[in-house]
Amino acid sequence: MTNQDVLRELADAHGVATRYTASDGEEIIVTEDTLLTTLRALGVTLSDAPDAEELAAVLAAHREAESVRPLPASVVAVSGDARTFNVHVHHGAPADVRIILEDGSTREARQEENWNPPVTVDGQEWGEATFRLPDDLPLGWHTIELHSGETRHECALIITPDRLSTTDVFVNEPATGVMAQMYSVRSRNSWGIGDFHDMGLLAEVLAKEAGADFLLVNPMHAAEPFPPAEDSPYLPTTRRFINPIYLRIEDIPELSQLDEATRADVLELGEELSEINRTSGYIERNPIYQAKLDVLHEMHSRGRTPEREAEFRAYIEREGQGLVDFAAWCAQREIEQIHAPRAHAIIPPINDLINFYMWLQFLCDEQLAAAQARATAAGMKIGIMADLAVGVHPGGADAHNLEPWLAPDVSVGAPPDNYNQQGQDWSQPPWHPARLAEAGYRPWRNLLSTVLRHSGGIRVDHILGLFRLFVMPRMQHPSTGTYVRFDHEALVGILALEAERAGAVVVGEDLGTFESWVQDVLAAKGVMGTSILWFEGSPTVEGPRLQNEYRQLALSSVTTHDLPPTAAFLAGEHITLRERLGLFTRDVAVEDAEDLEWQAEVLDRIRETGCFEGTELADTRFEGLARDERGDTHELMVGIHRFIAGTPSALNCISLVDMVGDVRSQNQPGTNSDQYPNWCVPLCDGEGNPVLIEDLADVELFHRIAEASKRG
Repeated sequence: MTNQDVLRELADAHGVATRYTASDGEEIIVTEDTLLTTLRALGVTLSDAPDAEELAAVLAAHREAESVRPLPASVVAVSGDARTFNVHVHHGAPADVRIILEDGSTREARQEENWNPPVTVDGQEWGEATFRLPDDLPLGWHTIELHSGETRHECALIITPDRLSTTDVFVNEPATGVMAQMYSVRSRNSWGIGDFHDMGLLAEVLAKEAGADFLLVNPMHAAEPFPPAEDSPYLPTTRRFINPIYLRIEDIPELSQLDEATRADVLELGEELSEINRTSGYIERNPIYQAKLDVLHEMHSRGRTPEREAEFRAYIEREGQGLVDFAAWCAQREIEQIHAPRAHAIIPPINDLINFYMWLQFLCDEQLAAAQARATAAGMKIGIMADLAVGVHPGGADAHNLEPWLAPDVSVGAPPDNYNQQGQDWSQPPWHPARLAEAGYRPWRNLLSTVLRHSGGIRVDHILGLFRLFVMPRMQHPSTGTYVRFDHEALVGILALEAERAGAVVVGEDLGTFESWVQDVLAAKGVMGTSILWFEGSPTVEGPRLQNEYRQLALSSVTTHDLPPTAAFLAGEHITLRERLGLFTRDVAVEDAEDLEWQAEVLDRIRETGCFEGTELADTRFEGLARDERGDTHELMVGIHRFIAGTPSALNCISLVDMVGDVRSQNQPGTNSDQYPNWCVPLCDGEGNPVLIEDLADVELFHRIAEASKRG
């Protein structure tokens, strides 16, 4: 075999793709340099220029290690599936296997015939035995124990649901919800940025005024522990814990522990910051966050009542070591900034700081729970739907605390596609597939259980990352990247398990380049996909997808946070903005012409369905029309939303920016803050006037789109 052949075999053994299909259908052959760099990032020891002999030796060593592993790294099975697994012991030694369920009871695994001959590694013969799981094991997190002579080994056994039971509720009774970037949605008393109180209030208004059954919010994950903090909710420092910037200070019980004068100062500060709510300027998180932190430090220094202290300690006990590790990371960052200009210049002992950062998470947990309770009390069937980002900041808490289960020398991103023709580097370190399995997938479980605790649903950003992730050597161009494969049966199964236990629905953002079987796997598990109007082509006829062809197991919407609001999209703002930012690799006139043609096809499809009936648009043929010749934009938007509401999809979702006629993009993929103010745009109407939550009921377009989006 040639050097290249052995290298590709070694890459395949570690789940590294040697070729992949680009978004335009072209097959990309991954370079040897990329394969070697990626393998090294996954812990494979290789010289600078390995020859075929060295590569073959490394591959053989990998296979030998698997042949003498006493137990699998972990075993993930579906409920009712009596699957088998292999164990390895010294040849001729006994192999006694038992299953310890999470409730402490035990079960037996039945041994099956296995005629594989023993193998010799380093002079020791190893035999292999096969065992079969009982087919009636309960859902949950169990343990497999292997005893052989004087040795004992164990691995995780995770039994996952065959299919989420929450899904079929909405297949039978479709529901409508609203998506919102919560930092941008403010009320009269916000401190210049949306918060948890606003989340509950917005849910109430949407339930009452729009008949919404869920509110899909941006990721609530924590950013840096103090300013300057990352603006993007999709580049957090941790995905498990929550961003304290969303705390409503006035809702914290410890406010009452302050003396009257200090309490008055706090309320006055809140009034000053609330004046920002009526401005349309970009949101500046850092001064708002600092103001909140100063008040929170003051509150924390005054102590808590015995009842509150007991609740706080119970929260710490429930979250366990992960909370302590996160708070310790935050405290250490604080100590490192001791000479930085800070309002609270006296830095307390590190144990006090750890306690402070755990307390912040306790408050976030309380206020998020209150928002969900308010949403369901208002009649929402799902309530708050959380959003799980695909990864974390490379310099953040998770990158540090979870490093044993990550691959920090590569960065997650995307190959060139229609979003960004130059590809994307998201800078996030991916899970290490093998090490995560060795850990029994507990870091994944802990993350999910915390995020789902106060959510009726979860949207998983880039759910294709549970199957494979596009990675590139850190600090190199996306063109040098390739895909790394994951055990999707384990990752998707555990997602379904934790959602089942939480009674939550799961929506996967399955946009991008993937093979069709991926959606089949997700659908079989009861995980809904995502359908965006502008991205949907018909599988049966030329042109856009027909209304009745939309997937039933999906959340369908007109737009997404990675596109401009619909009013701006119809006007071609996504073309104008990308041209201004230099993101195109081909002629902008061609881009604009193709986009205009596709929009016309979509609008004509909507007209053919009858969604413009009763308006001047009912007889309009959009093909060949310029953007400013297509009629009233609001009429177009109402008809477009009526079309989505008429699809078979179990869930349809309206963007709040569309309901108020906003035109500014929240995010332009592939750009940084120097290029565009991503994630800093407050909710405004089409004229640039700020819209508060209390204003929504008086917005005509809000009611028109809400009415058009009702199901049935």
